[in-house]
Amino acid sequence: MNADLSRAQWFKSTYSSSSGGECLEAAHLSSGEVAVRDSKLGGSSPVLVFGSAAWDRFARAVQAGTFDPA
Repeated sequence: MNADLSRAQWFKSTYSSSSGGECLEAAHLSSGEVAVRDSKLGGSSPVLVFGSAAWDRFARAVQAGTFDPA
């Protein structure tokens, strides 16, 4: 199944810099899923779509520092 991205309202993290650093954009979809793309490529970027439960687990892991380099 393909996600409907026609009404996606993309946003960047408040931690993203405006100097063109490496950023992701996300959009909460009406289906409850979360779409993610590369902000440098904008509309031409491939899009990954995550179910809400998977996205919530990922966000909690990021907040917990699971992926922080040692």
